[in-house]
Amino acid sequence: MKLHRNLVFAVIDALNLIFNENEYADKVVQKVLKYDKRWGSRDRGFIAETTYEMVRYKRLYTEIAATKAPFSRPDLFRMWAVWAVLKGIKLPDWKQIEPTPERRIKGKFDELSKIRKYREAVPDWIDELCEKSLGEKLWTAEIAKLNEPAEVILRTNTLKTTKEKLRKALLDEGIVTEPIKGYASALRLPERANVFITQSFKNGFFEVQDASSQLVAAMLDVKPGQRVVDTCAGAGGKSLHLAALMENKGQLIAMDIYGSKLKELKRRARRNGAHNIEPREIDSTKVFKKLYGSADRVLIDAPCTGLGVIRRNPDTKWKMQPEFLDKITKTQQEILRSYSKILKPGGKMVYATCSILPQENLDQVKSFLSSDEGKEFSLINDKKIYASKSGFDGFYMALLERRLV
Repeated sequence: MKLHRNLVFAVIDALNLIFNENEYADKVVQKVLKYDKRWGSRDRGFIAETTYEMVRYKRLYTEIAATKAPFSRPDLFRMWAVWAVLKGIKLPDWKQIEPTPERRIKGKFDELSKIRKYREAVPDWIDELCEKSLGEKLWTAEIAKLNEPAEVILRTNTLKTTKEKLRKALLDEGIVTEPIKGYASALRLPERANVFITQSFKNGFFEVQDASSQLVAAMLDVKPGQRVVDTCAGAGGKSLHLAALMENKGQLIAMDIYGSKLKELKRRARRNGAHNIEPREIDSTKVFKKLYGSADRVLIDAPCTGLGVIRRNPDTKWKMQPEFLDKITKTQQEILRSYSKILKPGGKMVYATCSILPQENLDQVKSFLSSDEGKEFSLINDKKIYASKSGFDGFYMALLERRLV
């Protein structure tokens, strides 16, 4: 593998922004890939994949390279050299690369690989918390799977096409996809490709959405003509899926506290041909209180630690602090108790998170059911999805019903 100086330097720049400036990895990679318009797909792939892998295994590489935050530029090159040696890549003769003791690196790697928190590169507190919450066997399997890069999964937009027609349209554009058993609208890419430049994407035939995430809207059991409220819609991945399941009939109110995310949802809805979505920014409690007792279906895709999706956001491991779990579980309780009131008697509600921790999942549902606000609700069923078992993102979803009193 021939290494190009400008590509490696781009990786070092990216790592500096992520590790030292605390910027988000996905935004940094997008920014760095704009450095040079002449870079081809292989060049861009090298920058993105190397950056993500170094973020994913930061703890392991810093330990072997004997570096500590804040990382100087020589530190980052030393960490990169460790990555290259472990990948079997011949190091170039550049002044930025110090003489690298390859045997010592490999020896240290073998030694640290016996200890999970180094091998899988997680902070002590996350490793201890997850082992205690999930048990050693499940957590060991789970974190190994969560360290694998996520596959590209598409969700067919059934407002515009069918899964079979989408497969054919993408094949005509040179992209091979496969259906996934048990997932009605999902297609998997056996090989990574930039699907956003395809005509099929521009035509609104699909969205990129993990297979686990696609189960959430399906669980809500929406019907055309209903009033459905997506209370934490964000940029609207699940709102768009709900609109398709509702066949564009009825009213879908997509709420969020961030207006910028709802602007993105509007843009996506136009491309998808989803006309029944009504974005509403939550700028005061009036916005949701006006809806109390009025919805047939409510989705609460709650903010969470995101521990089930660290394949996509590996920097979460390094950015999150232990006190965040206490803070987010309180927020989840408040959201459940407030937004559940939007549901009318006889209606159904889904509470979902992209976390694998019981503290954010079944524990929250039980806490809600034992509260004053939850006394009219019953848990119909719930799903715990683990990456190590499904191959897709870690997720939790619970279907609740508000009884006719």
